[in-house]
Amino acid sequence: MKKYRSIPAFFLLLSLLTTLLTPALATEESDSFTVNAASALLLDADHDEVLYEQNADERRFPASITKVMTGLLTAEAIDRGELSLDTQVTLGDDLYTGIGEGGSTQDLKPGEVLTVRDLLNCALIPSANEACNALASLVAGSIPAFVDLMNQRAAELGMTGTHFVNPHGYHDDDHYTTARDVSRMCLEAMKHPDFRQIVSSVSYTVPATNLHAERVLHDTNALVSNFRVRGFLYQYAIGIKTGSTPEAGYCLASAAEKNGRTMIGVILGGVNWKDSAGNAVENNYFRESKNLLEYGFNHFSRKTILSGIDPIGTIPVKLCADQDYVTVQPASSLEASLPNDLDPASFQRQIDLPERLDAPIEKGQPLGTITLSYEGKEYGTIELVATSSLERSQFLFVIDQIQRFFSHLWVKLLLLVLVLLILIFFLRRLFLGPSRRNRRGGRAPRVYRSNYRGRRR
Repeated sequence: MKKYRSIPAFFLLLSLLTTLLTPALATEESDSFTVNAASALLLDADHDEVLYEQNADERRFPASITKVMTGLLTAEAIDRGELSLDTQVTLGDDLYTGIGEGGSTQDLKPGEVLTVRDLLNCALIPSANEACNALASLVAGSIPAFVDLMNQRAAELGMTGTHFVNPHGYHDDDHYTTARDVSRMCLEAMKHPDFRQIVSSVSYTVPATNLHAERVLHDTNALVSNFRVRGFLYQYAIGIKTGSTPEAGYCLASAAEKNGRTMIGVILGGVNWKDSAGNAVENNYFRESKNLLEYGFNHFSRKTILSGIDPIGTIPVKLCADQDYVTVQPASSLEASLPNDLDPASFQRQIDLPERLDAPIEKGQPLGTITLSYEGKEYGTIELVATSSLERSQFLFVIDQIQRFFSHLWVKLLLLVLVLLILIFFLRRLFLGPSRRNRRGGRAPRVYRSNYRGRRR
């Protein structure tokens, strides 16, 4: 029977090893994820948290992803009431400014009349460059003035690595951005329902105009529409914008909604790759974008890294007759989108609290802070507040004031001087005896003699 006793132990050991190795393997899988592009970034759009980045601050040419900013500024002008989606626009002679050969267009013509809705759809769905110029002139009065607005808005959004020279993205060496900046721009643009609806549309029909027959537009984003490129449809995709030039490579700002969560992915400088037979595989940036979005949905979840109801510690308290300490807890919970295999208990906590306090203290009163971090990255700082109120004892307060008074240096010095004076006085009395007047022949004490001699016998 002895030879079978080791079998349960073996399986127990195997179980323990499996438990220990599973997180490590998950972490290794997460760490090994890469995107086949020059730059990439994945953003949790619901909470504005970066989940993955790859050369995210490297300058790259954005190509037609530029049009997201043009759409954003137009949407904001609509929100301000300066125009509406139904505003009619007569296209000017500057329609093709800055657009060279090979640029994407929808054959719009000077003098043609379209609505703002038509122009936005032309710009964002089939990526018509001239539609962006028309919107620029409408919103800002001229294309150069609009470009100034683009750069101003980029600065307001914290897009520190971006510089625009045109509203459409036709290549210019001084027209650049970063994956991080594109994510900021897309996050802001997707807050506008009209913009969001357009970039998630499979197609749009532009009614016949005074100079052109009806147009049917089809989205260039293969995650949304398979009209131009097949095989990459992603059922959760809701936009956003493609872009490609020889200098920029293949670019895509994508977005998806799945199980109540929204992700924004950015790929700049995407490249086609070759299969095992050496054949070029076209449109690889759509596959890479889908993998990037799925990586966010499958490997990250929302976790609480600090509960707002858990006590953090205590602080000694003076002047309260009922209690000599107060308990503190976070003013609110702190959550973050974290890898599924990352335990919130592994976060470092930096607690900043005073060494002691004096009553009174009010419940909910901020008393300090706690900062949560992991591997050098800070996830947030939360105030620590008192969990109860502590009243001040008037008797203890008076005693404390007296102690404080006598603790001052000048009071101590004054008391020292007084003690020294008293000591000198008594020492003088002790060693010098009677007054000098008596010792130096002063008037002697008067002696009274009696004449009574008693009765004689």
